[in-house]
Amino acid sequence: MSRANLDKDPEEIAAMFDGVAKRYDLVNDLLSLGRTKAWRKAATAIIAPKAGMKILDLAAGTGSSSEPLAAAGADVIPVDFSDGMLAAGRKARPNLPFTKADALNLPFEAERFDVVTISFGLRNTVDMEKALKEALRVTKTGGRLVIVEFSHPVWRPFRTIYTNYLMRALPFIARFTANNPKAYIYLAASIRAWPDQSALAARIEAAGWSQINWRNLTGGVVAVHSATKASRL
Repeated sequence: MSRANLDKDPEEIAAMFDGVAKRYDLVNDLLSLGRTKAWRKAATAIIAPKAGMKILDLAAGTGSSSEPLAAAGADVIPVDFSDGMLAAGRKARPNLPFTKADALNLPFEAERFDVVTISFGLRNTVDMEKALKEALRVTKTGGRLVIVEFSHPVWRPFRTIYTNYLMRALPFIARFTANNPKAYIYLAASIRAWPDQSALAARIEAAGWSQINWRNLTGGVVAVHSATKASRL
């Protein structure tokens, strides 16, 4: 798969991530110039994990986003639909309860989790609206959704540099660092096609979530969207 579109094939997406799983965290750190750790730290602070909190981490990959949540005492379930990612995660973080599941059809009962979070994975779902509604279903009333995703830089000159240079450089760099550079061509295209901060907020609201807000990181290269599951009157 070399370009982003709205008709993503789940099997192709899973196979793509299977192919990059072993070096995924390393290559991501290189391509982000080391910013992934800072983004993860900011997202963890927004989630504010604590002992006893039940958290579902969707598209958790190798568990790098789940690990700091578990370290804070939260009860975290990392979920992914890529066998390769799950295998790499279980090897790197055997203490986490990795579970294979599709974000569009979660094997969990309604109202189970205090927080559902997804980092850099919503962009790769076949049906964003269905994924958001499924996350809503398994979240407790009053619980939260936290989405970490690439977004649109807010300063126009930087946005031009980012889209016209970095998005072309990303596949070039990946060609020398990743074992499946075509996957990063797709990822670059999917980032460029992704809705901006306000457009994504509107999609989250349309799926039934309330109190949507976001925080820009690195000038909007990444945005962390938060929302709440309101009680029904």
